[in-house]
Amino acid sequence: MAVFLLAPTMVATQIALGPSILNRTAGFTFQAAVAAEQDSSGFQTITSEQLSQMLPRKDFFFVNVHIPYEGQIEGTDAFIPYDKIARNLDKLPADKNAKIVLYCRSGRMSEIAAEQLSKLGYLHVSHLSGGMIAWQASGHALVEQ
Repeated sequence: MAVFLLAPTMVATQIALGPSILNRTAGFTFQAAVAAEQDSSGFQTITSEQLSQMLPRKDFFFVNVHIPYEGQIEGTDAFIPYDKIARNLDKLPADKNAKIVLYCRSGRMSEIAAEQLSKLGYLHVSHLSGGMIAWQASGHALVEQ
């Protein structure tokens, strides 16, 4: 369990909710801070809110890894099946320092692909927590190819 010192008498407890983590203390949510925190696997998890703030100043390679195709988020650069990501490195930036953001329908496939890329030496990999489902639930649209 992660513990964050907030003040001498306040400690945040960590509650695991499936693949996402939510930290709370005295009604204050630390979800954004935790989601942006780098995972021990070497990649980051971002929220729909964070992605919506990143897209207007897009400085990353954006990849839909979901199979089968079920729509996409505007600005997507490539479609690479999550289970074939290691065989499609030629479709990714050659620079392993490049920022790469992955997403899928629910977040699970992108998490698997993010872990794989991190193991292959990519240093700035993120994946969208909750995937396209969370993206739509937060009021954003999907587009069809």
